[in-house]
Amino acid sequence: MLNNTEKTMEKIVSLCKGRGFIFAGSEIYGGLANTWDYGPLGSRIKNNVKETWRKRFIQERKNSYEVDADILMHPRVWEASGHVASFSDPLLDCKECKMRHRADSLIEAFDPDSHPDSMTKEEMFEFIKANSIPCPHCGKHNFTDIREFNLMFQTFRGVTNNSKSVIYLRPENAQGEYVNYLNVQRTMRAKLPFSIGQIGKAFRNEITPGNFTFRTIEFEQMEFQTFCKEGTDNELYDYFKEYGRKYFEDLGIAPEHLRFHDHEKLAHYAKAACDIEFLFPFGWGEINGTHNRTDFDLTRHQEYSGQKMDYLDPETNEKFIPYIIESTYGLDRTVLALLCEAYDEEIIDEEKNDMRVVLHLNPVIAPYKAAILPLSKKLSDDAMNVYEMLSKKFMVDFDETGSIGKRYRRQDEIGTPMCITFDFDSLEDNCVTVRDRDTMQQERIAISDLEDYIAKRLEF
Repeated sequence: MLNNTEKTMEKIVSLCKGRGFIFAGSEIYGGLANTWDYGPLGSRIKNNVKETWRKRFIQERKNSYEVDADILMHPRVWEASGHVASFSDPLLDCKECKMRHRADSLIEAFDPDSHPDSMTKEEMFEFIKANSIPCPHCGKHNFTDIREFNLMFQTFRGVTNNSKSVIYLRPENAQGEYVNYLNVQRTMRAKLPFSIGQIGKAFRNEITPGNFTFRTIEFEQMEFQTFCKEGTDNELYDYFKEYGRKYFEDLGIAPEHLRFHDHEKLAHYAKAACDIEFLFPFGWGEINGTHNRTDFDLTRHQEYSGQKMDYLDPETNEKFIPYIIESTYGLDRTVLALLCEAYDEEIIDEEKNDMRVVLHLNPVIAPYKAAILPLSKKLSDDAMNVYEMLSKKFMVDFDETGSIGKRYRRQDEIGTPMCITFDFDSLEDNCVTVRDRDTMQQERIAISDLEDYIAKRLEF
């Protein structure tokens, strides 16, 4: 099996484009930088990952509630959160070719162990200067000073474009949970600690090419905020770090391809911060962030809105503003990590130079759970009855084109866990042959047992 460092993003991208997972955004118009559209199979994987998150973080957790807040929020929300004043990237321009770059990205590409997130603007510029880091586009070393560019997309509400009508596309989901903290606590009669989760789109005006879907201007987050009493926050922070690691491992990522990266430089409001990173073919990249945000967020919203954010402890009658433990999962990055992890090239027969491309996806997130393959087109009508029966419970495919071997390979390449072959014997014994994607072993199963057989493979 290939190691992640032996895989290439070129092969991953080619597979995704060729098999209907992910396409370039606005491709017929030449594309739009850092935008991608999910095709029929990619959208299925995204939805399947969402459902595993909902099961693990909402359904199976006591006192966990999901919300769906609007993308457009009152502009004061972003003043309170600090995004209007300080949500920016350190950018500099190449004076030779006029290309714009993120200073921290230049440093990370030059020295992956440099941790520019702990540097000031001045320290980053000095590092680039001292090491003569070249422009990735033209190879010259002649940059402007570093300037801060706000990452929020700004638009206007109403018919006039003026400062009073400015609103923003949200750069993160978390504020939707914070401004609904009182509503959820009241309507659910929730007692601390309780959690609010949300899956939704966020937008950032990124200018750096992003290694396929790793860094995009429009992306989805699976947010989880746990409200707690000060003094219990350290334990919950450690708990959710491990909870996140276990979630990724259960999705199918090998433990050695995950690591914790504690932040050396903390945001002014943070007590602790840690990323879970995955070993992509291009190197380690963040797929989760867990943060102890203290009482900063609710305190700021109390200050800017005038609305009291106190929690009344029903046992002690004590009033206080809760601390928040945040655990954020990048949905697009998680999908990309799972595709990279699952991708493999297996030699079937060295003498014949026979190789198959296969996605060893966890059956829970695979786009199709099974494919029904009639051995002959003469059997298609009878095989279609099996397809129609299973499609009421599962996403399944039907493929009658080409040799059975080629059809197996097509399904291997898109990660279908099981291929169900309907042959001439099936007309007599009401059984089918089920082939396992990973082992390629086959067994005879009664058609009446197929639903239970597939369902057992889909437990998460």
